[in-house]
Amino acid sequence: MTKLSVNINKIATIRNARGGETPSVTEAAVKIQEFGGQGITIHPRPDERHITRKDVYDLKPLVTTEFNIEGNPHRQFIDMVLEVKPEQVTLVPDADDAITSNAGWDTKKQYDFLVDVIAEFKNAGIRTSIFLDPNPELVEYAAKTGADRIELYTEAYAKNYLINKEQAIQPYYDTAVVASEFGLGINAGHDLSLENLQYFAQHIPNLLEVSIGHALVSEALYMGLENTVQAYLKRLAKW
Repeated sequence: MTKLSVNINKIATIRNARGGETPSVTEAAVKIQEFGGQGITIHPRPDERHITRKDVYDLKPLVTTEFNIEGNPHRQFIDMVLEVKPEQVTLVPDADDAITSNAGWDTKKQYDFLVDVIAEFKNAGIRTSIFLDPNPELVEYAAKTGADRIELYTEAYAKNYLINKEQAIQPYYDTAVVASEFGLGINAGHDLSLENLQYFAQHIPNLLEVSIGHALVSEALYMGLENTVQAYLKRLAKW
């Protein structure tokens, strides 16, 4: 079964809009795990617009499933991850002022940089994943960096799912096949939702994990957090 890691950035966004500690990201993480979530994902950014450095350290002892920290590997980010030692770090090349992640790595052009960064995490025993556009040509370079996994950037799939889902899934399938040939694990995330998740999971071979935040938290406003987590898990159950 593909694991569900819940990104709780949006909960922090709501909290920060008002100040204080409500809603609590730590309580949300604990509840999500109680409800069946198999991982907690956070994406701290330098401006702390949602997840803060304090959140990162507060969450560490509370995440009993898998702790996945995403981010652009600036020196400050690297040092924090090395100190916290999550189970997984996902490297995302987003600009500091980006509203949300909007591109994967060019593993050819940024190969040397990625090799050096990944070596630091690997030496600390942290599993590494590279955020990647659905492009089979980039997979070989991703594998050579020493990364353990890739995370397929799924915005294009989500955007085109209702237009032509067969066409939307094809580059992701092609990329996943090549990744498996190179021994890379496959994660996925960005704009996956209750509407489009099951089809994606059915058609991507060796899909180990999905990271979902915005849609899940939004849907929880109407359905409740426990019901929403359970609904996502049902989408990922073997059919």
